[in-house]
Amino acid sequence: MMIERDRDRRLVAILRGITAEEIEAVVEGLIETGFDAIEIPLNSPTPLVSIKLAASVVARHGGPARLIGAGTVLHPDDVDRVHDNGGNLIVAPNMDRAVITRALHLGMTMMPGVMTPTEALAAIDAGARDLKIFPASLLGPAGIAAMRAVFPDGIRIYAVGGVGADDFASYAAAGIYGFGLGSSLFKPGKDAAQVKDAAATCMTEMRRVYGRS
Repeated sequence: MMIERDRDRRLVAILRGITAEEIEAVVEGLIETGFDAIEIPLNSPTPLVSIKLAASVVARHGGPARLIGAGTVLHPDDVDRVHDNGGNLIVAPNMDRAVITRALHLGMTMMPGVMTPTEALAAIDAGARDLKIFPASLLGPAGIAAMRAVFPDGIRIYAVGGVGADDFASYAAAGIYGFGLGSSLFKPGKDAAQVKDAAATCMTEMRRVYGRS
């Protein structure tokens, strides 16, 4: 059972390549380990079907307090499709004002991908408050910390790309709020039990690093 204090969404599970047949068992396991944010990239097999199924699992575990939605969202029309299938999260690899505007208009959480201060400040100007630094491994904690110094208060930064549990401490020290976890958590061929084990490891390390019980 999820405890309320864990609802800080510091960890986003990225299920790139997951199938509709796998999604329910994997999402159940993620929720049981404490994950509150799950992304299904649109370049996965039948992603909208998977999002709809995942949303039904999320509804059984407390509904809208959790985030379920799509990644690799490049067009405003895709935002509508995700919303129509029960999603409330939009993650993009880039900064597209039209995508941000549409997602926020629909009341969805929006995480645009940025790599430079110019992109980040443009996303913030468009209304985004959750920024995905991608690929984070190219900048590293020091590079992201330097960018963060020019952001306004209240912006949450997620490190995504080449980041796993072993990296949490160094990024947290640089002021990073959370992490998007892809291949270190899920890749095609992993079953639900393996994903749950990896998720538990990540959640334990996150709580240790951020001082959560």
